[in-house]
Amino acid sequence: MNEPPRSSKPRLKQGAGASLPPFLAMEVVARANRREARRRPGDPRVIRLEVGQPASGAPATAVAAAQRALGRGLPLGYTEALGLPSLRERIAAHCRATYGVVVSPSRIVVTTGASGGFLLTFLAAFDPGDRIAMASPYYPPYNNILHALGMRPVVIEAGPDTRYQPSVALLEAMADTAEGLPDGLIVASPCNPAGTTLDRDELSALARFCDANGVRLVSDEIYHGLNWEGPPSTASAFSDSAVVINSFSKYWSMTGWRVGWAVLPDDLLPPVLRLKQNLFISAPHVSQVAAEAAFDGTDEIERTLAGYRRSRAHLLDTLPRAGLPRLLPAQGAFYIYAELDGRSGDSDAFCARLLEEASIAATPGIDFDAGRGHRFVRFSYCGPEADMIEAAHRLAAFHGG
Repeated sequence: MNEPPRSSKPRLKQGAGASLPPFLAMEVVARANRREARRRPGDPRVIRLEVGQPASGAPATAVAAAQRALGRGLPLGYTEALGLPSLRERIAAHCRATYGVVVSPSRIVVTTGASGGFLLTFLAAFDPGDRIAMASPYYPPYNNILHALGMRPVVIEAGPDTRYQPSVALLEAMADTAEGLPDGLIVASPCNPAGTTLDRDELSALARFCDANGVRLVSDEIYHGLNWEGPPSTASAFSDSAVVINSFSKYWSMTGWRVGWAVLPDDLLPPVLRLKQNLFISAPHVSQVAAEAAFDGTDEIERTLAGYRRSRAHLLDTLPRAGLPRLLPAQGAFYIYAELDGRSGDSDAFCARLLEEASIAATPGIDFDAGRGHRFVRFSYCGPEADMIEAAHRLAAFHGG
């Protein structure tokens, strides 16, 4: 048999980013879209519990501000790389009002979503080969962005004794290992997917430990405001060297506008500015205009939060009766992380079956914890309240089946 001729073209190289795993929550979105597209008349529609996509959308004040800017025919071109000065002033005022912390607007950079803030921070603060720690379960893009940049994620397998959050004791245990302490630590409070938080004393202790030991603290605060068991604390209150990342996506329900911010220490301001100029130029102008006006939408946001509280309470009450009795403390954000408790040893297969048989889209825990995630599933409850009630009914029927 004649072999096909071999190509004479050399094989082209691929970079480190080419081998990254997918963000599985977004893969579930695609599966749910396909399931919905082939739904027949009379079939139940898919209830979306897979991603943190608030159903409410941007506050009316934000939408109106964007419409006014577009209606006036403003150029809406590039802004300063660090962001609109007026928006940075509003963010600084928000920090004073929310935390009692004075942050100079000069330390605030407006980013293209929180994702842009993480990329800029990692590039400015760390080198390829540096070790950056995070507690599992964790938000998958932390790990994936670090890998793409040639950095080394270090997973701290936290447990129920620390509410799946990092602690000083866990860091001290790392110090006694051959590799020692990491170069950086990412904390998230409230965290995705577990919904657990660090209290003020815990965050303060971590910040002091990092400062004393040369570990750069990166605090993900994008779910601040979605705190159900006490007010949030910011790392800016405890450390001048920490980086704080926040976003308008969650509390303000502005996911698609792609605008966030970072509070930076003085030593990272010049490199982040240069990186921002070269990588992004600026966050979208119209999104910055809308974000500034979002601060005036408090009444609407409070109504949205009241709905989250009711959905959270309903699911915490009904999930145990639907065959999911072991739930992590849902202290914040809008997620419930549930242990399958013997129902399945494969969370991906469980979620696939849940989608096909009950038309519920949920995210398997393997997206957030490679070692233990096969035993967990994450439910997001930021959709319409009626959907959360219907999801509980379907889950109960699915359990009974």
